[in-house]
Amino acid sequence: MLTSSLLGGLRAARSSVVITRNLAAAQKATDPIQQLFLDKIREYKQKSVGGKLVEPSPAIEKELKTELEKLERQYGGGSGVDMTAFPSFKFDEPKLDPIDEVAAQQKK
Repeated sequence: MLTSSLLGGLRAARSSVVITRNLAAAQKATDPIQQLFLDKIREYKQKSVGGKLVEPSPAIEKELKTELEKLERQYGGGSGVDMTAFPSFKFDEPKLDPIDEVAAQQKK
């Protein structure tokens, strides 16, 4: 009896938490700070088309270029090499010596 009432209470509490979470996610930001944050994220999304840096300064562009050159030297990249592509591997079949079955049969 006690366990059934306890389980019923837990189910009701769990469902109310789920409903509260869903309602909180569906509401708009009522806090002005939250709304400002959402507006800035939307503005940044519009400016960052194509995966480029948003409003980079010349110093940031220079630093990015030097870091990319350092990575190319360290990992074997160079001009015309796409460092973002997955490497392709080519494995040749090893050359095996043929088994001399005739000699093995003659020894028996």
